[in-house]
Amino acid sequence: MIRMLYKAKRTRNRIKAHAAAAARPRLPWRALGRALALGGAVFVTLCVVFWALDQPIRTVEVTGRFQHVAPADIEQAVGREVRGQGLLTVNLADVSSAVHTLPWVDAVSVERDWPHGLSVLVIEQVAVARWGEDGLVNGNGVLFATGVTRPPAALARLSGPGGSEAEVTQRYLAMQRRLAQASLAIAALRLDARGAWQLDLANGITVRLGRSQVDERFEKFMSAALGIIEHRAADISYVDMRYTNGFAIGWRSGASHA
Repeated sequence: MIRMLYKAKRTRNRIKAHAAAAARPRLPWRALGRALALGGAVFVTLCVVFWALDQPIRTVEVTGRFQHVAPADIEQAVGREVRGQGLLTVNLADVSSAVHTLPWVDAVSVERDWPHGLSVLVIEQVAVARWGEDGLVNGNGVLFATGVTRPPAALARLSGPGGSEAEVTQRYLAMQRRLAQASLAIAALRLDARGAWQLDLANGITVRLGRSQVDERFEKFMSAALGIIEHRAADISYVDMRYTNGFAIGWRSGASHA
């Protein structure tokens, strides 16, 4: 009895195995072959198109308003990066970086100019002030040039500890906007190692602002002291705003204090 049940069980197992085999899906070999053939054709087509488009770079068009940057220098910088490269394979970021290393270059944009060229747009730095003895800073307070032998004389001269270029420049621009309303200009702005501020006006008067409440003291100068120096500028050497309840005026030698 046990033996027959055992055989019957094996028979049922065979039936289940045959049913599972019949239910297993057959691989679509023909469809797979067609897909592979199509993929290969697409790949070959893309390679041909890529080869056709990746032509040698023959022209470089440089645009921008130049006063200090020479277009020939830009073309040489680009030429070193594109030598042996095609229009598709050339790395535009590398080209841009090469141009950006040139003096007086602020921003660079490089684009492909089909079918054989590159278009390079260059924006020059704009100096808003001198820095120290021979440097120049832009409107963001970036020291972009040093060793300048002939800085523009009309630019104000800024100075301060290393790393303070942005802080000094931003304060200079803010003060200059306010002073321009009174037809005055800054000739120099200094931040010393102790953190004290001092500015020289173009009319020869020095304004001492000290280390604390610099903006408040400057506004007090604009509202209270400005009226005096407008009429006695030739007689005044300095205005000291470092007093809590007022300010002091230093008169030039021989000037009347009245």
